[in-house]
Amino acid sequence: MNKIVLITGATSGIGLGCARKFAENGDKVILTGRKEQRLAEIARELTEKGAQVLTLVFDVRDREKAMQLMAALPDEWREIDVLVNNAGLALGMEREHEGNLDDWETMIDTNIKGLLTMTKLVVPGMVERGRGHVINIGSVAGDAAYAGGNVYCATKAAVKALTDGLRIDVADTPVRVTNLKPGLVETNFSNIRFRGDTERAAKLYTGIKPLTGDDIADVAVYAANAPAHVQIAEVLILATHQASPSIIVRK
Repeated sequence: MNKIVLITGATSGIGLGCARKFAENGDKVILTGRKEQRLAEIARELTEKGAQVLTLVFDVRDREKAMQLMAALPDEWREIDVLVNNAGLALGMEREHEGNLDDWETMIDTNIKGLLTMTKLVVPGMVERGRGHVINIGSVAGDAAYAGGNVYCATKAAVKALTDGLRIDVADTPVRVTNLKPGLVETNFSNIRFRGDTERAAKLYTGIKPLTGDDIADVAVYAANAPAHVQIAEVLILATHQASPSIIVRK
């Protein structure tokens, strides 16, 4: 059965990988993001391949805009089967006592509060219909802090706690809840973290073959298509030569 899949932060990286993989699976995809032109380009790409695509331009930090656009969904797009809470970012790697308050607020508002907003807007409908699946994109960083990660790691630890909490809260329903925890993934994540310093970002991937957005998307599609009685609760996905957030063997 084809599904309606809503993916936040769908303009690049893991979100874009999920958009393409779910579309290839025959699912209808609702793509959200801040960049209207980029969303239009992706929608055109997928539509040309036969996919059904709807785009919503908003920042998950903007609760009012999110509520407005979700309330205005066309009838044929309202019954969302899969929510992929992917939108998230890291900013800076300063020591905690030297960090930037604005960066902290952006990470917390996006990675935690944005996820909660979308959960609140989508999950009640899933519970009412008796079907649905929430896939939160967490991180290996949510399991253990690393140098310079402090607040970002805290937000991903929160994603784990919120995912576990939601799974408990909907355990009496058919709704499934999954936490995907990637390790080193080569996307524009590090470029954003280092404010466009591509040379510094590239060094993170030197000497190791990192994961790609498609690798994570493959796991998301697998989890969403497991039999109804199977709940893939949590998956830690690492590059072969990464053992933990801070243990990476480079060759």
